Amino acid sequence: MGVARNYNKHISNDVSTIDFSADLTDEENLSPKQRKILYYLDRCFDCVCDLGLEHAGSGALARYCGTSSANLFNNYFNDKDEIIVHCCARCMQKVEDDFMSRAPQNPSEIENYIMTMPYITAELHGKKYRAMYQIYSSPRYYGEGEKFFDGVTQRYTEYARQLAPKLGLPMETIQGLIFIFVRACVHYAMFENEEYLKSQQAILIGMIHSMLPKQPQPA
Repeated sequence: MGVARNYNKHISNDVSTIDFSADLTDEENLSPKQRKILYYLDRCFDCVCDLGLEHAGSGALARYCGTSSANLFNNYFNDKDEIIVHCCARCMQKVEDDFMSRAPQNPSEIENYIMTMPYITAELHGKKYRAMYQIYSSPRYYGEGEKFFDGVTQRYTEYARQLAPKLGLPMETIQGLIFIFVRACVHYAMFENEEYLKSQQAILIGMIHSMLPKQPQPA
């Protein structure tokens, strides 16, 4: 069951007007309190990444934010559940954006992307993926995970639509390849199983070579 959230206590005028599905780097029009909320969410996710969900209690979250529990929960958030749900969704969408900002822009870049991106993802975001799975696999937050991954599907579908004319492949094909490749990257980022990854990379590259238009041979 998803977490029931009541935004009417302290922050309904602030949190409800933050569009967490929008461009998270565009914060110019937010109020100082809204910007503080986003800062606290980022620091709280760092706390979960470092300590694990089990040990990210209210006191630990407040310490990572550099404030008191009383300030955090009397002036910004209703409860820990509200923090956990929003900090995970916000920070993992930023990870998605970073992942796709590095996507190939022409067919000649595809193979290098497949060969290098899992290692970049593991180095930059491994702890974040592990924290995300702790949160969304918990019975307490499972419903929120379902909602988040519905959004993931929509966002990656839009990425596929944008990439299709650049890569010369149908949107539906790119969509499927993205889903497969993201799963491979996430698995490697979490567990760094090299053998598992190498097999997936070889299959993906072989599939893409078989689908790309054949380049004319020089005379």
